[in-house]
Amino acid sequence: MLVKVLIVEDEPIISADIEFTLGTADYKVVGIAHSSLKALDMLASRQPDMVILDINIKGDKDGIELAEIIREKYNIPFLFLTSYSDKVTLERVKPTLPYGYIVKPFKERDLLSSVEIAIFRHQQEKEENTLSKPKLDQIAILPLTDTEFKIVELLWKGLGNQSIADELFVSVNTVKTHLKNIYEKMEVKTRNELLVKLR
Repeated sequence: MLVKVLIVEDEPIISADIEFTLGTADYKVVGIAHSSLKALDMLASRQPDMVILDINIKGDKDGIELAEIIREKYNIPFLFLTSYSDKVTLERVKPTLPYGYIVKPFKERDLLSSVEIAIFRHQQEKEENTLSKPKLDQIAILPLTDTEFKIVELLWKGLGNQSIADELFVSVNTVKTHLKNIYEKMEVKTRNELLVKLR
């Protein structure tokens, strides 16, 4: 899979160097944003798989504020590539949960290995947070039917009985019957117990 990377860096020489380094390792740079406004536009329009962020950029938001938006709205990995390594900056960065932090000047191998690890870690987290029928069948006393699994997926997404019924084009009573069977197979008594068990 070709990984699409957005670079948020306001120094053209550095952004060109990052782009060249990524290109040598077969990453596709989908854009270089020199300001927070351009970065937000490119995040929405170019749908990158990952973002490399400088902290000090032009615009009304800095890289740390952009990181918060990326984490909350886009759920893609990002790493910081910046000149800042002071304690105050690091304390601001930590809550954004970056996938890496590289201090400039950077070495090509440091950037590429950090990108590789970030992508791998994000993929692992997605797989851990994804329900799969085989995974559920391992913890159930009897295998779930395809419909029961679909209902569990919709429960996991936070849907209520009526919304599940609408989604599956069945009655609420049918959903309740399936839920009763699911609870028995998963050895729980309530929706909350089921969700706790799935975590």
